[in-house]
Amino acid sequence: MSYEKVTKNRSQIIIGTKQALKAMHNGEIIEVIIAEDANRQITQKVVSLANELGIPYQHVDSMKTLGAACGIEVGASTVALRK
Repeated sequence: MSYEKVTKNRSQIIIGTKQALKAMHNGEIIEVIIAEDANRQITQKVVSLANELGIPYQHVDSMKTLGAACGIEVGASTVALRK
């Protein structure tokens, strides 16, 4: 599951939509993980750019659980895994 992938690769993650979009534009990302319960207007930008750049992405159920997998106390809408 993607939560475990995030937890195992904490040193290689970028947390947050703005930071993920920037890193995607810079060619630094190999995969993106998006929380289903996040605001669709925000996450749609990530999905669109991932499709445009050919970056694989996965959805997970919960922002809260995704944030916990990242080691933060707040929810995370988007997490990107660096190359």
